[in-house]
Amino acid sequence: MAVGLLDAWQETICPVVGMLHLSALPGSPAFDGSLQKIEAAVLRDAEALVEGGLHGLLLENYGDVPFLPGRVPREVVACMTACAIAVRKRFRLPLGINVLRNDGESALAVALASEAEFIRVNILTSARLTDQGILDGIAHRLLRLRKSLGAETIRILADVDVKHSSSLVASALGDDARELVERGCADAVIVSGQTTGSAISWSDLQQVREAVPAAPVWIGSGVTVPQLSDLLPQADGVIVGTSLKAKGQVQLPVDRERVAQLMARHQEVTRQMSAS
Repeated sequence: MAVGLLDAWQETICPVVGMLHLSALPGSPAFDGSLQKIEAAVLRDAEALVEGGLHGLLLENYGDVPFLPGRVPREVVACMTACAIAVRKRFRLPLGINVLRNDGESALAVALASEAEFIRVNILTSARLTDQGILDGIAHRLLRLRKSLGAETIRILADVDVKHSSSLVASALGDDARELVERGCADAVIVSGQTTGSAISWSDLQQVREAVPAAPVWIGSGVTVPQLSDLLPQADGVIVGTSLKAKGQVQLPVDRERVAQLMARHQEVTRQMSAS
């Protein structure tokens, strides 16, 4: 297993980060006119995740479909910052920011303003064909911005073969992972399935782990209670969203019972791992 990503997780075996999916923000087609309702909903979800024992939170503008391919408007940055600060004021767990589809620079700005500890970036290096068209990697801009802001403590979790996308040219997954770490300067690599909530490929996970043995490797989709005994020994952390929602539907609120079941199983598996 690789070293821990954050100091707060040094003593935690395979930390679990729960998704905070924001409803459509101002300027997005589905915005319903009430930022207060959006903030209240995300705080309710955060409370359910924190009280259930998760180790971190990841705030994302999931409701802003169709996603913009590049930089998001200033109102999205402002609203995400307001929501992130509201979460931070009430809960002291490590907080992450993801600005879809691939606005790592805005994510970094929100993280800096809200004192969040990490960001997720879908396409840090190379280029991918997505439903927003061809998206280019942003490592060259993002890492320089992080340096200029003196924000090196904000970690970058970067996806490899990110969901809802495909490669423009044939390439080995291990090579892509090495590019992320060695040339893109990612602090951790995320392996996910093909779509939101879909299971990962075990072959993909193995290739990434072998390619970047010194880097934390996280699982970014498809994490469910039955899979934990297999997943946790192979990962340095997991990001969970869909399976913790009511009825397993990503657009619904977090279900406290599902959270309790997941974390009870997490404790069982990690206890066994510590004893072995």
